[in-house]
Amino acid sequence: MVSKQSQEETESRPNIGRIPALIAAVAVVGIAIGAAAGLLTLMLYQVERFALGYIENAHESGPFNVPAIRRAISVTVGAAIAAVIWWLLRTRTTTVPSVKKAVGGALMPVWQTIVHVLLQIFIVGTGMSIGREVAPRELGAMFGQRFARWVRLDVKDTRMLVAITAAAGLAGVYNAPLAGTFFAVEILLADVTLETVSLAFACSALASWVASLVKGTHTFYLIGEADGLFTPDYMVFALVAGLMLGAAGALFRRGSQWAEKNKPSGAGILWMMPLAGLLTGVVAIVVPQVMGNGRATAQLSFSSKADLAVLPILLLSFVAKAIVTLLTIRSGASGGVLQPGIALGASGGAILGILWMQVFHTNSIGMYALLGACALLAASQQAPLMAICLVMELADAPINLFVPIGFAVAVSAFTASRLAAPLAAVHLPHLKASTNNSLSNHLAEVLICEAGRPCISADSRCSPCFAY
Repeated sequence: MVSKQSQEETESRPNIGRIPALIAAVAVVGIAIGAAAGLLTLMLYQVERFALGYIENAHESGPFNVPAIRRAISVTVGAAIAAVIWWLLRTRTTTVPSVKKAVGGALMPVWQTIVHVLLQIFIVGTGMSIGREVAPRELGAMFGQRFARWVRLDVKDTRMLVAITAAAGLAGVYNAPLAGTFFAVEILLADVTLETVSLAFACSALASWVASLVKGTHTFYLIGEADGLFTPDYMVFALVAGLMLGAAGALFRRGSQWAEKNKPSGAGILWMMPLAGLLTGVVAIVVPQVMGNGRATAQLSFSSKADLAVLPILLLSFVAKAIVTLLTIRSGASGGVLQPGIALGASGGAILGILWMQVFHTNSIGMYALLGACALLAASQQAPLMAICLVMELADAPINLFVPIGFAVAVSAFTASRLAAPLAAVHLPHLKASTNNSLSNHLAEVLICEAGRPCISADSRCSPCFAY
């Protein structure tokens, strides 16, 4: 029997038509998530200022001038604080579902989601090696879900709105409306219709504009001289790099899935995250660009000189960023892998580019790093359109480069798709569960996909264990 209060709440909800409701949702939630994305960016800057004594920008993208001891203390203490709060959040309250699950209908609790979001920004600001882009997506998904319930949208429209508003969070935090649009239709919905694309682009564009009013606007990556009139050898490089970075992206995707699947669900996070923070601080003594979401690693690659002497630094950055990021996820931290993927791709592209330039003395290192970033990100996410748009928007790259970069992305995405099944069949080590409620119990859990089968594949459409 429905209570009188529930009846009153139902009657108080607006009963407007479908199209007006969707337009109102796009406008209201787009503005809200844009403002939230801008505020989250400002929060990141303030955490960096307090913990590390600097604020990231295109010219100082990492804590290179921060004393090593301060870097180590910042990331270790930040990880320890976040570990305690996450442990309480995950064991004492309602679990916050992933954006993918929210699109599927899982309810996102309000205050738990907000705390979860703030923690992600906090750990990135203190130096943990993980992306910050999941936070605004989760906030956008929650806003969209609540608004859809308020205006009484049906299940199908609610699913679309949640995906659109989640993607608008990505667009707002990075000022990348095209990337936000394709994230919604390519990854979350896999539904390319005129209505979906129109609403997704409108919401992402509005969120980007509002966010820019809050946090300002600037080029995220400086790629130096990038002539849109690319040379023929650049197309050949696109083929070679696409093959190699496609394989690297597939490996990074598989590693991320393994790390996400084997995260501690119990008390293990209380020691694993601080340990991961300490290891990050130790690695940062030699490789300071490993800290943060990946901007420093990527910018170092974009700004490198075409000199063989730079290769060891780039190679060390690539290996360190990949390992530390996977360890961070494995320790129990929540966050994204978009920016780390860009960082790895830029490093890989710069390495290959320096070698290529020893024979073909054309183009600039920034163009090779740019291509590499797009190729590896596309392979790791199995989302070529989103990857191209995100990197190109972040770097403000010439539009003519869509031709060679699009070719590289097509090759890398195809390579990764062919490697998905063989990599999924590879058994990765994990601890056996104990008989008590200890930190290792979670390792015996088998994640079940939406179709009700054990999730062991690298298929982008069936990966609840992967952090969308």
